[in-house]
Amino acid sequence: MRIVFAGTPEFSVPTLEALLGSRHTVVGVYTQPDRPAGRGRKLVPGPVKQLALRHGTPVFQPANLNAAPAQGELAALRPDLMVVIAYGLILPQAVLDLPSLGCVNLHASLLPRWRGAAPIQRAILAGDPETGVCLMQMEAGLDSGPILAEARIPIREDETGGSLHDRLSQLAARLLATHLDDLEHNRLSPRPQDPTQVTYAGKLDKAEAVIDWRLDAVRLERQVRAFNPWPVAQTLYKNNVLRVWEAMAVVNCGGEPGTVVEADKQGIDVACGTGCLRLLQIQLPGGKRLGPRDFLNARQIEGEVLG
Repeated sequence: MRIVFAGTPEFSVPTLEALLGSRHTVVGVYTQPDRPAGRGRKLVPGPVKQLALRHGTPVFQPANLNAAPAQGELAALRPDLMVVIAYGLILPQAVLDLPSLGCVNLHASLLPRWRGAAPIQRAILAGDPETGVCLMQMEAGLDSGPILAEARIPIREDETGGSLHDRLSQLAARLLATHLDDLEHNRLSPRPQDPTQVTYAGKLDKAEAVIDWRLDAVRLERQVRAFNPWPVAQTLYKNNVLRVWEAMAVVNCGGEPGTVVEADKQGIDVACGTGCLRLLQIQLPGGKRLGPRDFLNARQIEGEVLG
């Protein structure tokens, strides 16, 4: 097959690697325009673009795919199939109709659960026992197309947004590699999504990272794990932002929400609406991430109220 690939962040890289290593030909890579980064705010190519350039694969970076010139450029590649994973741009119907075998998308959830921008973090926040990747035939709606194949994995008790991101990224690549020949020969049976089971994974907002100590400790532990490595759960300690990178719920514990009820080398226990959240790795502005032993070396925090 002549395949066009569309993706942008690190999550997309293993899938592009799988395609480049297959017997099929990647005739073009679509990725979002370079973004400014670092202190100098210089334009930096994304991970997908860097990989494509290393392999000498043509790269295209339109601001969108709605204009006729961009669509003509894509049509000139004569794609049999377009593979999309975390591209970040909406494909209009004219683009979906271009490849002879259509467009497929790899989505990091068990659709129809968690359609949308942040399915990995939302699954952890909700306490889902498992998640996975769906290979979906694309249509005009948001992640609404029929499912062609899926792969499932359990969500571990210590899973973070970062660790689950990495596992699902690799799973997506394996799922596509398994079914490339099936896509070529039209051997997959589309399964419509159940509209009664749809949930949406809204884009993450930094405001969600602020810890509300009135909530249940189990819920707050999931918040800490889901928002590691971004946007990172946080609270206030003596008017400074205290970032919480790692924590665990302690059920047999209590007190006024936000109050540090105990602090030793095992952890810093903060009372919640129900139970306590034991802080295991925290960070003050300009400082390193610290475990409880190092954090308490220079501070007396027991009795303080956070938030």
